[in-house]
Amino acid sequence: MTGLVVIGAGGFARETAQAVRDAGEFELLGHLDDNPALHGTDVDGVPVLGGCDLVHELPGARAVICVGNPRDYAARARLVRRLALPVDRYATVVHPTAAVSATSRIGAGSVLLAHCVLTAAVSVGAHVAVMPQVVLTHDDVVEDYATLTSGVRLGGGVRLERGAYVGSGALVREGTTVGAWSQIGMGSSVLGDVPPGEVWVGSPARRLRAAEAPALDELATHTDRLVARSDDFATRTVGGPLT
Repeated sequence: MTGLVVIGAGGFARETAQAVRDAGEFELLGHLDDNPALHGTDVDGVPVLGGCDLVHELPGARAVICVGNPRDYAARARLVRRLALPVDRYATVVHPTAAVSATSRIGAGSVLLAHCVLTAAVSVGAHVAVMPQVVLTHDDVVEDYATLTSGVRLGGGVRLERGAYVGSGALVREGTTVGAWSQIGMGSSVLGDVPPGEVWVGSPARRLRAAEAPALDELATHTDRLVARSDDFATRTVGGPLT
């Protein structure tokens, strides 16, 4: 059985470790966490082996990154960049009680916890966190690094862009887009599109303020990279053959 390390040792990481044990697909080796006070201790009976960079000394093990919180939900993306692991090092963890249709797909490094439902033709990207009892309905698209906390419900054809965070019990109307690195407050009802990098709350949800700095920094970083790639493509196309 292939070994797996859970990177992080907080609440989401502990829930993921339990899902790994329940599913029985991987051998749970332990947690990795950058808090030195945790090194050598056990969390729910699972050892904390050392810091996150120790993953490079375990080349035969798969990994899943389970960090982040409502105040810094961009932490997962930063850690993925820092560790720079190849895609095939990342596991996908699906709790055995999750209902995932044959027409749905889930990206590397993503986690689906207990009693999630993906009904038909749902696309979940890489490093996505899907908490218990989330329902994703037909044709939903959840992009990389998004977080859906407990009890979220998405109507059909919803798009959660890169890094979007949806709080517990929130409802998102069919055909709606939640912009990159935006945050939806718990219990909110989203009836229209949400721009990138904003916090929306209430029922119906309305703009409260801009997102916190970590999310805005991640939004700017990704936007700059997209612009650079576009400029590079244009230069190579006009100036000579693609290589």
